[in-house]
Amino acid sequence: MTAENPTGPLGGHLDDDDFPAYTMGRAAEMLGTTQGFLRAIGEARLITPLRSEGGHRRYSRYQLRIAARARELVDQGTPIEAACRIVILEDQLEEAQRINAEHRRAAESASPTAAA
Repeated sequence: MTAENPTGPLGGHLDDDDFPAYTMGRAAEMLGTTQGFLRAIGEARLITPLRSEGGHRRYSRYQLRIAARARELVDQGTPIEAACRIVILEDQLEEAQRINAEHRRAAESASPTAAA
């Protein structure tokens, strides 16, 4: 097996944050929460797990990080719907800041600096 041609059950997805590798039970165990919590944040549309061929929910590492943040807020007393909204807004803000930084870098590299 080589890095260019990975084989095995995950087919080279070990580094893929978006690959749905975790079952609901395993995800709940990793987060230290219940499967009901995962269902609730799914119903609140915070995360949408992919489904296996058998219809079982599968979660990615990215989704588990999002769920962990929601759990932190809920553990601090924030209602689950509000926690989900906060996490969505935090994620949108992070994305907007990333895009702004890219635009800033592009603008800086496009405009010559007056060194003389």
